[in-house]
This record gives sequence, C-alpha cells and structure tokens, in this order.
Amino acid sequence: MDSAVAKPSTPKWNVDRPFLTGRFHQETKSASGVVESKGFSMELFGPGVDTAIGCYHAAIQELIVIDDLLSALVGIEGRYISIRRVHGKDDTASFQVDASMDLTLQESAKRIFPLCENYLLINQFVESRSQFKSGLVNHAFAAALRTLLLDYQAMVAQLEHQFHLGKLSIQGLWFYCQPMMGSMQALSIVVKKASASNFIGSAVLNLLQSQAKAMAGDHVVRSLLEKMSQCASQSYLGILERWVYEGVIDDPYGEFFISENKSLQKESLTRDYDTKYWQHRYSLKDDIPSFLANAAETILITGKYLNVMRECGHSIQVPVAENTKLTTVGSNHRYLECIKAAYDFASGELLNLIKEKYDLMGKLRSIKHYLLLDQGDFLVYFLDIAREELMKKPDEISVEKLQSLLDLALRSTAAVADPYHEDLTCCVEKNTLLKKLSKLKDLQITQIVSSNSDLEEPLNITGLETFSLSFKVRWPLSLVISRKALTKYQLIFRCLFHVKYVNRQLCAAWQLHQGLRRVDMQGIAISISSLLCRNMLKFINSLLHYLTFEAGFSISSFLVCLTTGWELG
Repeated sequence: MDSAVAKPSTPKWNVDRPFLTGRFHQETKSASGVVESKGFSMELFGPGVDTAIGCYHAAIQELIVIDDLLSALVGIEGRYISIRRVHGKDDTASFQVDASMDLTLQESAKRIFPLCENYLLINQFVESRSQFKSGLVNHAFAAALRTLLLDYQAMVAQLEHQFHLGKLSIQGLWFYCQPMMGSMQALSIVVKKASASNFIGSAVLNLLQSQAKAMAGDHVVRSLLEKMSQCASQSYLGILERWVYEGVIDDPYGEFFISENKSLQKESLTRDYDTKYWQHRYSLKDDIPSFLANAAETILITGKYLNVMRECGHSIQVPVAENTKLTTVGSNHRYLECIKAAYDFASGELLNLIKEKYDLMGKLRSIKHYLLLDQGDFLVYFLDIAREELMKKPDEISVEKLQSLLDLALRSTAAVADPYHEDLTCCVEKNTLLKKLSKLKDLQITQIVSSNSDLEEPLNITGLETFSLSFKVRWPLSLVISRKALTKYQLIFRCLFHVKYVNRQLCAAWQLHQGLRRVDMQGIAISISSLLCRNMLKFINSLLHYLTFEAGFSISSFLVCLTTGWELG
C-alpha cells in the first residue's frame, strides 16, 4: 500500500484490551503465570481438575473429551485440551491433549484438531484485517469470513445441544465435523499466504482466484472460494465503477491498479516538450487483478477520457442501467462488455466535444495553412515588410515589432478570413535549425547531427536563420497538439521558410540576369551564371512544390483519419 495514502487509525482501546477479541481467554490465562508445562491451568476450573484424565473410566473420558473438543472448536481451551502458541513471524497455534488420556480418544481428538486450528487462524485473520489500514478488499474478505464463521459457530452450538441431550458420541462429532474440514483447510491456506505476504487489494483477489482454480477437483471448496472472491471484489468493483463511469478515482487506501500523479498539471502540455502528462497523470500499477488484466488499458483510457471532459467543465457520466452495473466478475464476462460499452461512450463523447465545441479540425487546418505554408501568400507580404528586421542578429531583433508586422501581413491578405489567425505568433530562436535538431533527443536525426564533428554554429547568423512561427493551443486541444507536436511543426516551418527565402533570392538574381540580357552584353561568364541560376531556381521550385503539396498530402490524410477515428492512448 502506498505509504502516502492517509488512513484512519484503529482506536487504541481496540488494540490494548484483549477481552474485545476472540483470543482473550488464552491470553488471560497465559498472563496469569500459572500455566503448567502441559499448557493448561489447574486453578481456573475448580477442585477435581488436578486429577489426570486417565484416572477416569473410558466412557467418562469420552464425555470429558467431547466437552473439551466443543470448546476447542471455537478456540477455547478445555480442561484436558490446551492451546500451545508459538509467537514469531507466523504466530501459529496448536492443540495438545493430556498424555494420560485413552489412546483411542487421543487419536479421535487429534483428527479434529486441524479444524480447531484453522478456526483460530481464520478468526485471527478476521480480527487483524478488519482494521482500517488493511484496505477495502481485506475488509470485505474479512466480513465474508465472519459470516462463514457465524455459520460454523451455529453448527458447534447445535452439536453442543446434541451433547447435552446425550445424543453425541466422539465418532458422531467427527462425522459432523468432516464436511467443514476441506473448506476450513482451503481458507486457512489462503489466510496464511495473505498474512505472510501482507497482501492487500489486487493481490488478495488474485490469491483467491488462483486458489479457486487450484481446487478445481473439489466442487464444494471451489464454489466457496469463488464466493469469497466475489464478496472480496465488491468494494474493488465499486472503485472500478466510479472510474469507468465518472472518471474519478475513489481509492482511500491506494488499492486500485490505477495511480494518479497530481504533480503533473495540464498546463505542462503547452510548455514542456518532454511532458508525460497523458502517459503519467494516470498510469497502471503492477498489481492488476487477473480478471481485469486484458482490459486494463481499456479501463485506463476510458477513465482518462471522462477525466478530460470533467477538466473542461463538461459534466458527463456514462449512462448506467441496472443490468450494466459492475457488481460481479462471473465466468460469463459480462463485466467486460460493460467496460467496452463505457469505453465506446466516453471516446465518442470526447471526440464530439473537441471536434464540435473546440473545433479541432479548424485548428489543424490553420496550422496547415501557416506552419506548412498551405496558403503562403501572407508570408510573401511578411518577407517584404519585415526583411530589414530579419537581417539583424537574433539579439537585436524586436519580437514585438515582428509580431506587429506579422499581424499586418495577416490582416492584409486572405489569411484574415481564418477565424484563428489571431492565435498565430512569431518567435526568434537562439539556435539554427540543425542545432535545434541536435538538441531534440527523441528524433533519429540527432545521431546523424551529433556524429558530424564539422557542425558548428555560424557566428554571423541572422533572424532569417532563427525566425519561426508558433500557435496558441489551449486545453483540451493541447492533448492532440502538444508542445512536442507543435515543435515538430515549427521545425518543418523553419525548413520551408529557408527554402522560401532562397527561392526569393534566386528570383531576384534571375530578374537581374534578365536585365543584363536587355543591355545585350556579350560574355560567357554571364551566360553560365544565368544558366546556373535558372537551374537552381527550377530545382528550388520543384522542392517547394514537393514540400508544400505532395508531402502535404500526408497531412491531409491525417486530418481525414481524425474524422473517422481518434485515439489518444
């Protein structure tokens, strides 16, 4: 259990006073200091107890042994049957008889002792796991065991009634105890394993299910363990139900297999390139219940979707009918169908929300227009009016002036019709494009750039090498258009911007050559330079066409995919 989870504490009086537990009888006698080597006291039972049982007739011995066994069945010592406790890591208890007892009666009694010991073990587990710190699953499991022990105690009371009527022999007692032997033994194995490893939450459920499968040959025991598993899983399914139907983790003891990292805030999506908000804000733990292992990812993403809508102030809850509540985890796997239905509803609602209310498609088209130069007329005008500012060194450039010039270019061209043109901003980076690529560790180009020892930052870089555009993205669209995605769009824009600028320079050189031809100057050098300029211009135009149209087709395909299906995980 997560130590950071605040848990209510068990009242001190419930720990200090042994008379409030089922072990008070033995603990009181042990504390009295008069326990003999055989393990039972002589003073607490009045005169005559100091007589060895072997002094009585066999018929009298049988009555005494039955009376003691009825007490031992509910964890209380008798006159000639005592409890020997071994305090340590396992804290085990065993029963022993007076050595002078008739050998036949000794063997009969020892056959019933395992049932008595299992009762003690289970009863002790119920008491210890009923404390707050044990968690909801252990609470539910202990409550189911307590119900079973009530039935067991009712059986002992009926046997005692038969004994008082004189109708119960030692063989009859053994006969009536046999049906409970297998069940109590199976439960004691579960209890020992759970106590030894201090299991909570999913570990308890997995233990119960694995033990139930191991007892496939015994239908009665397997049915009992499956019932215990169903009872123990009720509280766990309550946590699961709130997560897949409301997107809320109501887990006071840290038992759920999904953890929440509250230190990660949604604002990091627009600031941090390496943010792990979507991956780590809610994440899977290692201890997943076996019956939910195949649906764990679906459960995680369903709750994430609902949580995003709640963060947007959009109150949404998966419609739950009476037959779709997560109450059982039977073999029919109906609970998996409920989870799948909740996932389909949550994903559909969130997709409609970000497409209709927050216009995801419109934002993506704007990014395509501006950062991928799908409609680059505004950039031509911007280069004309901002060329003087862009020729300066990065430290000397006024970003505010560039922004005002960019706004003027947007308002003076067809971009003014775009409803999101005001979200476009400009920025001046500190490094060139190649240097920026070398700093991004998640790109494969990093190894190529880093291995090039000749790569050095130019000393005379200008704003033309460091200018970039950015785009304002708000929650919840920042889940799709995160800082990492936007940075990659910016890298593409910087490449296109360079190509566009080179294209303008080549066009200016071509115009110069055209002017020289009118003068009718003769010279081989001019002809060669004119031919070279024409070839370079042809190449740059072809490259621009490929980058902005043919390569841009994949972006359009991406937008089409978004309209047909959406997956954040």
